[in-house]
Amino acid sequence: MSKHILIVGGGYVGMYTALGLRKLIRSGEASVTVVDPRGYMTYQPFLAEAAGGAVEPRHVVAALGRVLKGVRVLTGRITQVDHDERRAEFQPAQGPARSIGYDILVMAAGSVTRLMPIPGLAENAVGFKTVAEAVHLRNRVLAQLAAAVSTDDERVRRRALTFVVVGGGFSGVEALAEMQGLADEAVRHHEGVEPADLSWTLVEATDGILPELHPELGRWAVKALRERGVDIRLGTRLVSAENGVAELSDGTRLDAGTLVWAAGGRPNPLAADSGLPVDRLGRITATEYLTVAGLTDAFAAGDGAAVPDLTRPGEFTGPNAQHAVRQAKLLGRNLVAYVRGRPLRPYRHAYLGSVAGLGHHQGVAQVYRLRLTGLLGWLAHRAYHLAWVPTLDHKARVLADWTLSALFRRNTVQLGAIEHPDEDFRAAAALDRPRASGVGGEEQRQLARVGGDQA
Repeated sequence: MSKHILIVGGGYVGMYTALGLRKLIRSGEASVTVVDPRGYMTYQPFLAEAAGGAVEPRHVVAALGRVLKGVRVLTGRITQVDHDERRAEFQPAQGPARSIGYDILVMAAGSVTRLMPIPGLAENAVGFKTVAEAVHLRNRVLAQLAAAVSTDDERVRRRALTFVVVGGGFSGVEALAEMQGLADEAVRHHEGVEPADLSWTLVEATDGILPELHPELGRWAVKALRERGVDIRLGTRLVSAENGVAELSDGTRLDAGTLVWAAGGRPNPLAADSGLPVDRLGRITATEYLTVAGLTDAFAAGDGAAVPDLTRPGEFTGPNAQHAVRQAKLLGRNLVAYVRGRPLRPYRHAYLGSVAGLGHHQGVAQVYRLRLTGLLGWLAHRAYHLAWVPTLDHKARVLADWTLSALFRRNTVQLGAIEHPDEDFRAAAALDRPRASGVGGEEQRQLARVGGDQA
């Protein structure tokens, strides 16, 4: 009897698991459905380069429907899972909600932005987890530069040129570095603004940045960024963002035109809300076989799952792409084995290391005991992530973007209007409204005749 496998989430784990199933499953053995809110997988490590303009945003996402041929892809959200009944409530992008039945559940919903109860944060900051946020930040940086040279108000100018990023992990550091690189390039086209006029501040609550790397590399990154004029506040927290003013725990107040919140994520609350077993952090409790502990017909992996790290007894695998992709490939094989009644294989992967790009052709990389900084670290960062970009098509496009960026200067046109494409149309309608309301009787009859003729 054919099994229906429901995969909740189309990120690293969801997409690569479905890819594995598509290759390994026999015809009629199982059907696969992937549900994702956006309908595409985002290659997270390149979000910073998309924000900086080095990579086209469309090239860091992969359309699930195109990649997963033969797999049913639904765009929308799973809002509730009833595993006892083997049913999930699905809210499509448009139209009424409905219920989806399944035989085997794969929880790959990943993580969501972790917000803190900081006054003004939700209203005045932007996150850095999606391609839409990356595009917004690129437009934001360029719009702020244009605003700074277009005003005579010194306070407005100073605010426009003040950028604050909260979070010293990979996401925050790379976002700040690439935004600074974009701004340094763009000021060439704005008379009266120099790179030194811009204020860049990185706020980190702990005593170091890039915690997954060796502390020596983290210290090198701090030194490199400070040499580029970045004010790095270690052991410091954001305590308020009301009215766009970033107030720090050390008493500093920064009137920030751009405030980026990149202080980590938390497991998607769907699992906890659905009564699935979770740990104190909200992660699904998983076994080394990527099954959900205590449940049958249920699997989990990725950021939202607490998977035991067999190479470090007592610990769990980290929430990063390196583990997610490898877990997904094993998960696909284990699902096939599960359907066929064969033994499952445990997940075991010794952490290889990490890489980070710091813009301006600088980076840091740690591969086993090898540590690279500067240009070599930057090249290692690009080579490593290019190798993991899904599909040959996307690899070629990213490589082409890099080649063009090396031969020509970055395109610094800001397209902020695309975030609100209806504004011009509504403004035009508002201009015509008073005139239309004042049209006299004869003019109204003429307009009616014209309308009738056109109809």
